Amino acid sequence: MAQLPLILVTPSTERKGVEFYDTSSSLSFRYEYAVLQGGGIPVIVPLTSERAVLSEAVRRADGVLLTGGDDINPDLYAKDVPAAVRKTVAMPPDVKGRDLRELILIDEIFQQHKPLLAICRGFQMLNIAFGRQLIVDIPSQLPGALNHARTDKAGEALSHEVPLTAGSLLSRITGKRTLGVNSSHHQGVLEPAEPFAAVARTTDGIVEAMELKPDSFNGSALPFFLAVQFHPERLVKHPEHQAIFSRFVEACAQSHKH
Repeated sequence: MAQLPLILVTPSTERKGVEFYDTSSSLSFRYEYAVLQGGGIPVIVPLTSERAVLSEAVRRADGVLLTGGDDINPDLYAKDVPAAVRKTVAMPPDVKGRDLRELILIDEIFQQHKPLLAICRGFQMLNIAFGRQLIVDIPSQLPGALNHARTDKAGEALSHEVPLTAGSLLSRITGKRTLGVNSSHHQGVLEPAEPFAAVARTTDGIVEAMELKPDSFNGSALPFFLAVQFHPERLVKHPEHQAIFSRFVEACAQSHKH
């Protein structure tokens, strides 16, 4: 029997966990379920910012899944954020630890050429890691934008549709030119960082998916790369969304063989 690929999955933290109310790793079971359904074994990233440990974790894994969660510290990407806008940012006390941990992971992923799937916060962190900003708060900074902070049925409802770039990886995986997605974010990307191309945008200009440009990194791109603002792990009852995880895990399995 072929070995199932190991997928590193990034957690959030909780200030009061179940056992002794300790600070704890926190991860929606839906990420693990989607990876398991795709044929992979999810392994949680340890809560450390020690580069040697994270580097070794990436080396041993066959791919990495960057998940959603709380807002990213705006000090990483924006200066002079108005006080009223800053108040919209929801950050846990240890956000700097998670931000640093994921910036290190992203660097290691690209150095080690590992398959990568990034969702929501992970999508946004990629843009920051490569030198671009986020919209700190869509409702106040982009008047007339769609309502992206939808929580219908805990994110299990298709909130709106987005057109996909013809021939893009996301279009090929889902078999769609227009994809129904959920939407539960108040921050977003308008301008992708240099190595990324927007392959899905809503009518207000917010980027919903990014892929690597073909000429990025002198042709030594990752075996798999897809970053999405929406939450496909909450939509796996729709075959096109489970297909995202299945294709990602398949790429991780191929990476394992090499």
